[in-house]
Amino acid sequence: MEHHSNLVPWQIIRDRFKVNLKFLDVTDEGYLNVENLPSLISKRTRLLTLTHVSNVLGTINPIEELIKIAHEHDVLVLVDAAQSVPHIPIDVKKVGCDFLVFSGHKMLGPTGIGVLYVDKNASEILQPPFGGGEMISRVDLTKAEWNDMPWRFEPGTPNVAGALGLAAAVDYLKNIGMDNVRKHEIQLTELALRRLGDLERVKIYGPRKTEDRGGLIAFNIEGVNSHDVALLLDELENIAVRSGLHCAEPLHRRFKAQSSVRASFYVYNTVEEVKVFCDTVEKISKLL
Repeated sequence: MEHHSNLVPWQIIRDRFKVNLKFLDVTDEGYLNVENLPSLISKRTRLLTLTHVSNVLGTINPIEELIKIAHEHDVLVLVDAAQSVPHIPIDVKKVGCDFLVFSGHKMLGPTGIGVLYVDKNASEILQPPFGGGEMISRVDLTKAEWNDMPWRFEPGTPNVAGALGLAAAVDYLKNIGMDNVRKHEIQLTELALRRLGDLERVKIYGPRKTEDRGGLIAFNIEGVNSHDVALLLDELENIAVRSGLHCAEPLHRRFKAQSSVRASFYVYNTVEEVKVFCDTVEKISKLL
């Protein structure tokens, strides 16, 4: 039996498959050091995994450029688009990735369901990790034949309710228009960046250019614990933010932050709400 105590997913993968992991670093402004990628790729490199939009820095990474570099070295690419698919228009064919994943609950859908996009050319190398109904087209006592895509990767009873909920969320966002979603978030983020940037004790993480970031801002008030800021935002104006490490402790360590406060904007937020949020952050910075 394998024992994975005190390991996170990428470390479990490292130990289970005996692979070496290399990491592409970021600049002080929160951008990936794209020019360093070729030096990390060797003849043994098989997969590059990328976050499209950082859930801490908000940076929209140049995935098309990174994918082009990887494919020039015959390296497959998996894109984590959980923070981007709900917020900006994405064309997987134009991007050119081999795999792309995103979750339902970040795009107005239910929890417990997500999407794995697999390019047709990449699907040939994959083997199903689990067994169950629908994934097999023919069975005898000693062997079996896999079903076609996508059923070979969907064993057992499907999450029908989750799939219907996710489809409804997709239709809802399509009706709004992803270009409109993006424009609205840029308006809100621009306002928040400007207002928070004027506060002396507030440190913002990530790019200052709105066009380079998604609709979120991670920040700290100098000398104040992020959890205290989050609690005060809730108590003073019923503002819900996230505080802590956001599942990205090494990234916080890179920017010498114990934790951070993260405010995220979406289609249901308004300019007036962002103004109240910024006013309250200013009030907290003066109170404490």
